[in-house]
Amino acid sequence: MRRDRLIDLNAFLSVADEQSFTRAAAKLNVSQSALSHTIRRLETHLGVRLLTRTTRRVSVTEAGQKLVDTLRPALDDIDRQLAAIVELGDKPSGTIRITSSRRAAETILWPALKPLLRDYPEIKVEVSIDSSLTDIVAERLDAGIRLGEQLAKDMIAVRIGPEQRMAVVGSPAYFENHPKPLTPQDLADHSCVNLRLLSAGGLYAWEMEKNGREIRVRVDGQIIFNDAQMVIKAAMDGFGLACTLEDHVLEQIADGTLIRVLEEWCPPFPGYHLYYPSRRQQSAAFTLLVEALRYRG
Repeated sequence: MRRDRLIDLNAFLSVADEQSFTRAAAKLNVSQSALSHTIRRLETHLGVRLLTRTTRRVSVTEAGQKLVDTLRPALDDIDRQLAAIVELGDKPSGTIRITSSRRAAETILWPALKPLLRDYPEIKVEVSIDSSLTDIVAERLDAGIRLGEQLAKDMIAVRIGPEQRMAVVGSPAYFENHPKPLTPQDLADHSCVNLRLLSAGGLYAWEMEKNGREIRVRVDGQIIFNDAQMVIKAAMDGFGLACTLEDHVLEQIADGTLIRVLEEWCPPFPGYHLYYPSRRQQSAAFTLLVEALRYRG
């Protein structure tokens, strides 16, 4: 490929990302007129319109989007390869972008990051707190943290935490007026606090298992949240039973603020894992992060 063609493609991708010739020109340190000329030259060479321009914004055409989808992974891979080459003769450096739920970030990611960042000041880490099932490839992230049972099969997964369990809990005040459920079927007679899943948009069906028998229970109640901490708070305030990760409520169970039920129906399952694309070229900085997070319990 001719060198000027690669420059043209990079310019197009910048405009597509910024959706603005003004911002893209500033990013590339060129004039708007020079950038417009570059895009016209590329469109003439390809014989298709790549961008649609209006007075308010710039958007990609269908052909332009196909070109973006082709260019992005290729140029991202080039950037990673160049970063890896630079690190061969230098200290680990560069930026790592990672997505995580708040709980995993607080209890696993941040404790591992603190000493790593102190020891390697050239490493930068951007953490996106997000409880939904983020597509790290589409969002151009390097890695994510997710419970093991939620991992896609085409990802490399590294265990970074112990096994997890679910816990069904209610407040002492709630149980003053309601009998404790003995089986999952008893939940039909209880008020429960529902959780709306950010990724799928539906309500979480409580997953239970005993002696190899798996049950998914649809519960009902007055209140629905899309945040696990608010579900727990509502349960503590007596608005019904909640089903949440055990480690979210261990303190409340220990001090009697919440009472646990149906424990025998909540077996352990794979805990938090770091996941990333199998084709990813690992930089020295990313390798250090993986080893810092790797679970050795």
